[in-house]
Amino acid sequence: MDSPSMAHTDARVTAANASAEQKLRLQSQQILLQQQQLLLLQQQQQQQQQQQQQQQQQLLQQPQAQHASRSQTHYSSTKSGRTKPQSGRHQKGSQDSARNHEPDQASSWSSSNGSPPNDTQRSHHKEDEPDADVHPTEGGHGQRSALLEEFRNNKNNRKYELKLMTDVFGNYVIQKFFEHGRGDQKAVLAKQMEGYVLSLALQMYGCRVVQKGLEHVKTGEQVLLVKELDGNVLKCVKDQNGNHVIQKAIECVPTEHIRFIINSFTGQVYSLATHPYGCRVIQRMFEHCADTKVPLMEELHKYIPNLVQDQYGNYVIQHILERGTTAEKALIVSRIFGQVLTLSKHKFASNVVEKCVAYGSKIDRQRLIDEVITTKSDGTSPLVLMMKDQFANYVVQKMLDVVDGEQRDILVSKIKPHLSSLKKYTYGKHLISKVEKLMAQQEPYSKTDDFISLGQSSNAKRPNSPMPP
Repeated sequence: MDSPSMAHTDARVTAANASAEQKLRLQSQQILLQQQQLLLLQQQQQQQQQQQQQQQQQLLQQPQAQHASRSQTHYSSTKSGRTKPQSGRHQKGSQDSARNHEPDQASSWSSSNGSPPNDTQRSHHKEDEPDADVHPTEGGHGQRSALLEEFRNNKNNRKYELKLMTDVFGNYVIQKFFEHGRGDQKAVLAKQMEGYVLSLALQMYGCRVVQKGLEHVKTGEQVLLVKELDGNVLKCVKDQNGNHVIQKAIECVPTEHIRFIINSFTGQVYSLATHPYGCRVIQRMFEHCADTKVPLMEELHKYIPNLVQDQYGNYVIQHILERGTTAEKALIVSRIFGQVLTLSKHKFASNVVEKCVAYGSKIDRQRLIDEVITTKSDGTSPLVLMMKDQFANYVVQKMLDVVDGEQRDILVSKIKPHLSSLKKYTYGKHLISKVEKLMAQQEPYSKTDDFISLGQSSNAKRPNSPMPP
């Protein structure tokens, strides 16, 4: 073999050896890295084990130290004459004793076990309180608080029922006694409320108890309870809690016993009807006091134009239209004539116009619809303006729901030419759907280009419609 050939072979061998050495070096580095990671993991495990052992030792040592410290404190306080040592108190295990009397230990017990500690675990060490009034229990095991002892023996005849009535949970217990208790039990609870009815009526939880009591006690007891509100009726009516008590009194107590409530409304009808809580009370009064509401109804009639446009007063007018007498309804509708377009475009008054259409007499309803479909002298059509208004369109829908005969045909014929333009309005789809259904009923077998099928339900709801308070 010649010299160049041998040199070429040697070069290839050298390159192969270098490549093998590089691979071997990389493998060695990887093995070394894995060993280091394994060693680090072992060290971490050892550290964790050491920490766990230290924590266990601390837990074993802590109760002993606390027990010794507490025993020393107990000895000092006993020596100073504040308390007497109780036999057998420190004969229990030191760990349980520490848990029972240390708040921090009780808290950790609660969080670690997922449940609150029992009464023994929640009790605090009373020797450290300078004026602690404590009583030994039978056998000398533990102590009972002064309040618990007083409640047990009821030495001072305190009214714990009143505390329960205003408690976030206790009020439900009293309510259940009024619902399901015996007559004598209800009478006792009503007796305990005497002198405190007003304060209870104005309290968040107490007002519920007063309402439940008025529902379930006898008439004589009802009279005694509501009589305490005399002179403070308006204060209760305008209170977020008290207004419910006045409503319940109007509903449950015979009218002859609550005339002072009705009399307090004289001269205040408008201010109450436009109040967020007062409007509720006025509605209950019109609903349950038919014999005595006439003077108040006459006072209210003077303010109908203002009330129909008020955010709360409109509910009072709606209530009368739904539940009032024929004469009362007719009087309200008469104040709407000539203003149907204007009031229908008002956020709150439009609700009243709807109720006039739904609950007014047939003659009044026809007059309202005639006012809408009649073109004005300036050529404008109230119906067209109402169809395209965000509030008035609901009045038109209500008219389509209740109208019949020739008047319905006229109403539909005046709406049909504007169906295409109604597509531009988000609230127009409901009106289109109603008209399509009426047209389908009139021409069940015909095909017309006037149909604009949107596949939408006709059960429309007002956007941002005010909810009854």
